[in-house]
Amino acid sequence: MLLLFLLSLLNLWGFVLMGLDKRKAKHKRWRVPERVFFLIALLGGAAGVWLGMAVWRHKTRHLSFRIGIPALLFGWICGMIWFLRAYSADLWAVAS
Repeated sequence: MLLLFLLSLLNLWGFVLMGLDKRKAKHKRWRVPERVFFLIALLGGAAGVWLGMAVWRHKTRHLSFRIGIPALLFGWICGMIWFLRAYSADLWAVAS
C-alpha cells in the first residue's frame, strides 16, 4: 500500500512539475533541470512525466525525453509485472 501511495505521489509530482516548467519556459524564468524529470521518472514517476509531456506539450521535441521517459515507464511496468509474478503468493500469505 505504501508503495502505491509513493508511486502516486511521484507521478503527480512529475505531472505538475512538467506543467510548471512549461509555464516558466513561456515566461522566460528559471527552469527545472532536465535531470530532475529523469530522476522522478527513474524513481517511479515516469507515467506522470509522460502524461505531463502530452498534456502540456512540453519537452516533446527532445529525443531524450521522447525515448527516455517511455523507456523508463516500460522498465517500471516490466519490473512490477516481474515482482507481482515472483512474490504474489507471498503477498497474499502476508495479507491473510
